[in-house]
Amino acid sequence: MKRLFILFIVPLLVFTMIPFQVKADDKRTIQDEIIYDLLVDRYNNGRQASSDQVDIHDPYTYNGGDIDGITKMIDEIEEGGFTMISLSPVMENAVGGYHGYWVEDFYEVEDEFGSMEDIHTLVEKAHDLSMKIMLEIPLNYVAKSSPLVEEHPDWFKEVEVTPAYEATEWLEEVVAFDQSNEEVQAYLQDVALFWMEEAKIDGFQFAHADETDGDLLETIAFELKKKDPNFYLIATTLQNDGDVTHLLENEHLDAVANQEFYTAANEVFTKPDEPVSKVFEETSLTDDIRDLLYVDNLNTPRFSNNFGDNGRNRVTTWQIALAYLYLTPGVPIVYQGSEVPMYGPGYPENQYFVDYSSADPDVKDVFSQMAAMREQYKQFTHGDIEHVTSEQGMSLFKRTYDDRSIYVAINNDSESHTVTIDEVDEEFQLRGLIHDDTIRANDEGEFLIGMERESAEVFIIEGRKGFNWAFIGFVAGVFIVFVGAIIMLSIKQKKREKQAGK
Repeated sequence: MKRLFILFIVPLLVFTMIPFQVKADDKRTIQDEIIYDLLVDRYNNGRQASSDQVDIHDPYTYNGGDIDGITKMIDEIEEGGFTMISLSPVMENAVGGYHGYWVEDFYEVEDEFGSMEDIHTLVEKAHDLSMKIMLEIPLNYVAKSSPLVEEHPDWFKEVEVTPAYEATEWLEEVVAFDQSNEEVQAYLQDVALFWMEEAKIDGFQFAHADETDGDLLETIAFELKKKDPNFYLIATTLQNDGDVTHLLENEHLDAVANQEFYTAANEVFTKPDEPVSKVFEETSLTDDIRDLLYVDNLNTPRFSNNFGDNGRNRVTTWQIALAYLYLTPGVPIVYQGSEVPMYGPGYPENQYFVDYSSADPDVKDVFSQMAAMREQYKQFTHGDIEHVTSEQGMSLFKRTYDDRSIYVAINNDSESHTVTIDEVDEEFQLRGLIHDDTIRANDEGEFLIGMERESAEVFIIEGRKGFNWAFIGFVAGVFIVFVGAIIMLSIKQKKREKQAGK
């Protein structure tokens, strides 16, 4: 009987578990990633060892986060839908250099963060989870106390960038490389190759790339890609209005921070009644897959703080923002703690330790759900985009890949709105993936998409469904055969017992 149970029930389970559409198992590219941007010292203390430099009550020095702490929490990060972690710089730093930008030795791991072996362990655990590890690498500055300053005084020049905000006051304690110096160029190229090979990581985030010499960055990126074409290279900026022209011209970079998106997203999504179409217009939306999309980082006020000041609901606002961040062309990079969500009007509050004990499970679910849709449907990572229509604060766009389209509706308005689609054949229906709504064509062959205030929905196109008679018939057949088998076994058992009684 046990054998019969397995024979008929297993096919039933397999049949019911077939997904509607799964992304093709192609080799991953940067467009398939969702990056979790992590400040090592402010994430999690895994080693729990005391140190003279650590003071959890002082936001301007080390607070105790380390690489081992990240390894211990990587399952939590993966459950949030993130596919890659970007670590802040881990090179040996001057006293108090918790942020990683006061580099004293480019070839050593900072003791407060752990060891190269700890990095290897983290990378191995990440790869076991099909995740990747990226390292932020600073090429522009060293700490004034670095031995390099005394050994090679001709390698440096006065820092020309003044702190634009409190979070960049660390600039007062560094000196800048003269990146026109050929010895400096060779040294920094060697540093990049060293970390690529020794740390066994999957990519670099070039920190403050808007301040890096364009020719130097292109040379380093070229050498790295020559060594491994699949090694990810992204570029972020020190100033949110920095010049990124040379970065966009560097064909070896996989993604470049889109500063216009950051500004537009915070202007629109942090308050109601702002038209979503503004983000399309102000960012000149195309299908540029090299856009690195972000709504905050360690230098800015937290996005949750910005919309919280306007009284917006954190669940619905993150849903709206992620519908744009995750489902439009580009590579999303999310600052640590956003999924909790954490608040902070600016430095140093925006760099506090991630506090999972105060996490909102509903917000975490929004991150996981949006990430799951991005992973399942290739339209969101590799498809074309078209802005279909807008109605005040509501916008509708579609992503198309291999002639299959998915619609994304975002209503940022404080009132409900309805838009019309007349380009879908009326023999089909639209099914919502977030709220499980089903929309069918009216008598005029139009699909009316009504959206509640401050909400988002994703619609796939599918054939009209009545009862699934094939499935029902299959289940009924299995049930009949299974019951019949039980009856047959029961009859045989009674015959054996009768014969044994004789």
